[in-house]
Amino acid sequence: MPKKGKAKNTVNKAKHKRLMKQKENKLREEKQRTKERLKAIIKKANEQNQEENK
Repeated sequence: MPKKGKAKNTVNKAKHKRLMKQKENKLREEKQRTKERLKAIIKKANEQNQEENK
């Protein structure tokens, strides 16, 4: 015989899923920012090397 009322774990599961998505998005954004920062550093270093070689 099923319980009456709201399902037991649906709120917790939804909350957990939302928090895990936030965590994944945060990690993805950090990784992207790191890549962009490294690209900028490499680009700057290459430009300096080209100026020194001229």
